[in-house]
Amino acid sequence: MIIKEAFGIFSTNASLMPLDHYVSQVHLRKFYSPVLGDRMYAMRKGDLKTFTPNSKVVCGINDGSTNAYLQNDRAIEEFLNVIEPKYDAALDMLKTKKINTECIYTIAGFVAYVYACSPGGMRINSEPLKKQLENSAYELDAKGGFSPPPPALGGENLTELLRSGSIAFVIDPKFPQAISIANILKQTALLGNFNWEILRNDIDSSPFFTSDFPVAIEESDDPRTLNKIVPLAPNLAIRVIPDRTFDKSRADFTFANFSNHSRKVNRQEVMKINRLIVRCAEEIVFYRDDYPWVQPFIAKNRYYRIEASTREITTQLGKVSFLAQKVVQRTGIQVVQTQDS
Repeated sequence: MIIKEAFGIFSTNASLMPLDHYVSQVHLRKFYSPVLGDRMYAMRKGDLKTFTPNSKVVCGINDGSTNAYLQNDRAIEEFLNVIEPKYDAALDMLKTKKINTECIYTIAGFVAYVYACSPGGMRINSEPLKKQLENSAYELDAKGGFSPPPPALGGENLTELLRSGSIAFVIDPKFPQAISIANILKQTALLGNFNWEILRNDIDSSPFFTSDFPVAIEESDDPRTLNKIVPLAPNLAIRVIPDRTFDKSRADFTFANFSNHSRKVNRQEVMKINRLIVRCAEEIVFYRDDYPWVQPFIAKNRYYRIEASTREITTQLGKVSFLAQKVVQRTGIQVVQTQDS
């Protein structure tokens, strides 16, 4: 998959736009309520509105998977055509502990796709690109690489305008999506070579939720890495635990470095995982059962989402930026960093 020029001009025939689901329907159908039949319960974090959609009418964007920055603008569909039909079988393998390479590839691919094509993933992945542009602008401005600013801007130079917030770089979210799609096989191979904790939930009155960004993050024993918690069904989730010592060049589809263990979770663990799922959701939380505790629980944890930040280190070659992700509490338009509890 080759990325085209980033500043090309493209057009699309709206009448031919497919409805692309950035969270696979085969995943969402696992959360259908036995009370509702072919629908599930849903709640918006922004306004606490509840509704009962089916998988077809949520988590979809017209032409959402089409990316004109790629040589094959529908390349991701070839990937999904392999992943989605095998989702149900992969879950059965996880439950019965009969895990093979096809199972690992399917689940790792599902996670990689969410990060590549969901609005939440594109938003998060835009931050490092924006930071790179800002750093380049600061460096060029310091070297006199820009003409003096016009009087209309108050005489401030580019660095001052950027730091004051008077101007800002805006990233086309389709560009980080293109980068992620171009690297989705590598990301799938990497995820499949980590340690997975398979979490079985047998507590019927406290099932796992899912969301429009069903890849929650949590702090790990290593402050440099984050675990990923992925609900796969109301009674099944995985915790992907990265291995910083693993040589990424060895990440192949034999999944030779893959390891796993399976265990049942207690009610306290389920509540902690569901708290993370709600907080990491972009806009909508989905759930199978409308127990009395569910809506107050979502309402209490709705003022959070994943935000990307960058940490800079100055070297002899210049500034190097490292991307970090955190669950942050949001109050109005203000974003306050917080540690999940």
